[in-house]
Amino acid sequence: IKQAITLSDFMFSEPLGLEMIYGALKEDHEVQIFDMMVETKSLRAKIKEFSPHLVGMTSLCIDVVKVLDLCREAKETDPGIITLAGGTQAYLNPEAFYDESVDHIFEYTTKDNLKDFFASINKGDIHPIDGIRSRALAYKSTGLRGRNEYMLPDRGSTEKYREEYSYFGYKPAAIMEFGTGCQKVCDFCLRWRIEGAEEKLINLDLTKNDLRNIKEPTIMFIDNDFLCSDEKLNTFINLVKDLNLKKNYIMYGSVKGIIEYEKYLKVLHEIGLKALLVGYETFNDDELSKYHKSSSADDNIKAAVILRKYGIDVWASFMAHPDWDKKDFKSLRRYIKKLKPQITTISPLTPFPNLPMYRTLEDRLLYSMEDYEKWSFGQVMIKPSKISLREYYGELLKTNLYVNIFINKNTEMIKKYGLKNIYRVLKGSIKAVKKYKALMNE
Repeated sequence: IKQAITLSDFMFSEPLGLEMIYGALKEDHEVQIFDMMVETKSLRAKIKEFSPHLVGMTSLCIDVVKVLDLCREAKETDPGIITLAGGTQAYLNPEAFYDESVDHIFEYTTKDNLKDFFASINKGDIHPIDGIRSRALAYKSTGLRGRNEYMLPDRGSTEKYREEYSYFGYKPAAIMEFGTGCQKVCDFCLRWRIEGAEEKLINLDLTKNDLRNIKEPTIMFIDNDFLCSDEKLNTFINLVKDLNLKKNYIMYGSVKGIIEYEKYLKVLHEIGLKALLVGYETFNDDELSKYHKSSSADDNIKAAVILRKYGIDVWASFMAHPDWDKKDFKSLRRYIKKLKPQITTISPLTPFPNLPMYRTLEDRLLYSMEDYEKWSFGQVMIKPSKISLREYYGELLKTNLYVNIFINKNTEMIKKYGLKNIYRVLKGSIKAVKKYKALMNE
């Protein structure tokens, strides 16, 4: 995808949603996952080899054009193939897939709508199904909103790809979710809008089975904020001990959670917690307030000190505001130096469509909602107000170089993860730098 600067430059995760669908369908259907992030074979060649009746694709916003191209390729290869589109983009903006090459759009997926859908396909009876829009029905929705059901993923479905899946310096690494939802409801975040603002633990028996099935030495938990309740943390700690798991764990943790639940960090580190991904976001309290973050710039410093105390690595993320000038970028660099994270990523503030922030900044957007490939977390989407776009990209480039050369603990990381893994992460950083240079010259 042209000029997209995304976290895939630094991490590469298994297709968890597809593994769940595989697990739900495998008893009654012959299913294969074709991971085109790894495969060198074309979709056309795969279709000729496997002769599927249906081809389904998952998507993010930046994938829309590619997904439509692949659906057309599938139809050209075999006009009888039924094509499906799903994923985050289908949930947030199903209209993006209103195209003659897409037969059905899964806004969300559950065991019930999968069962109903495949029964209808077998009978040749296309009828309205909750969560699914069908081209034969003019993509009309039943009107019932829902959410993706967390089903037991079949990790064996991606066996031949699993050595490729990684998270920063950890390879191979699996991903899973322990609980859904997030009460933080930050203004820029999509996750709580997809999963809801109520935090719920996933069924414990399902979680136990999933943990037992994971062979990788590292698990990245994709919960929006793992440090959110005594119940969740006690349940996780007891489960790891009961199952006698010896793994590395990586989690997302809020600044508020780090401070409020500090009492759990020592034991979490002892049972395998290696790193927390922390959204510090900014050095500016006014911006934190506007983002609806429940923490301050001083809280960020306090959280950083706490994590150093327990030997837990910090993978910090920040958002560059479009109203920053060169002094603000300089302040960010000084602030990052004070926080001393092991790894830092900086992305331009991106007001995704369907978020309140999008409506607030819509008149300053540099690209339309339909410029799907632009909506990565690396491309500047909002016109800077105090410096030119070229200068803004220059400051992003300067800050990323500064972080990678002077702040990121490269020597420390090599000792922990090995030269090969760190080289892969640095390649991602170099790739991002090259993309910023190209964007400066647009």
